[in-house]
Amino acid sequence: MNGSFASGAWRLQRYLTTGSARSGARPAVLLCHGFPIGPQDARHSASSFPELVDRIANELGWAGMTFTFRGCGLSEGDFSLQGWIEDLRAAIDHLVAETEPTQVWMLGTNTGASLGLCVAADDPRVGGCALLGPRADFDDWADQPRRFLEHTREIGAVRTPSFPPNFDEWSRELRRFRPVDSARRLAPRPLLLMHGDEDELVPESDSRSIAEAHGSAELHIIPGGGHRLRHDPRAIAMLIGWLDRQR
Repeated sequence: MNGSFASGAWRLQRYLTTGSARSGARPAVLLCHGFPIGPQDARHSASSFPELVDRIANELGWAGMTFTFRGCGLSEGDFSLQGWIEDLRAAIDHLVAETEPTQVWMLGTNTGASLGLCVAADDPRVGGCALLGPRADFDDWADQPRRFLEHTREIGAVRTPSFPPNFDEWSRELRRFRPVDSARRLAPRPLLLMHGDEDELVPESDSRSIAEAHGSAELHIIPGGGHRLRHDPRAIAMLIGWLDRQR
């Protein structure tokens, strides 16, 4: 990571590139990581993302940024869904202030994709979204909030023993944000959805539900694709091609 920005009281680590373009107006991409799968993942969240941001920036001549949400990587704070939404809004503000783009394009994997859609739907600076393996909702977490909180502690995304200060509010947030509803508000802005048909954590029906709600999304089910589509060269080639067509 090559810098940081503030999100409320916390400092979040980010990687920012202005791409190969020396000057002139250009779009920018914001790439959001997913929810950590295990302790190693919480510490190393988004560690491979700067490489993807660089590739997009160099191939398309765009600016780009990725960052780690609170509770992940070297960023401060503890995980909450509302907190991650606030982090995303702060990330867009920072990216716009640093690069003055013509438009922001939201890219994300899994939970980062889903929350990116929620934020983009209500932010006119975002031209559209490209989502890899997004969740349509967070109902499975909301159904067993105490078990989910224990899980977030185990993987290291909640580090402060006294967190959250208000458990009921923390758990209510798990139903507050509904990506499938946000897809309706994003329309008619462009939406690309990619989902592996062998994703072991999020069923492809989630992407189908989001596509249906949007009404004109481009949906690709990747044969043999798993949960980590960002490592699938077919998905990345499709992503870069789609971004190139949005100019």
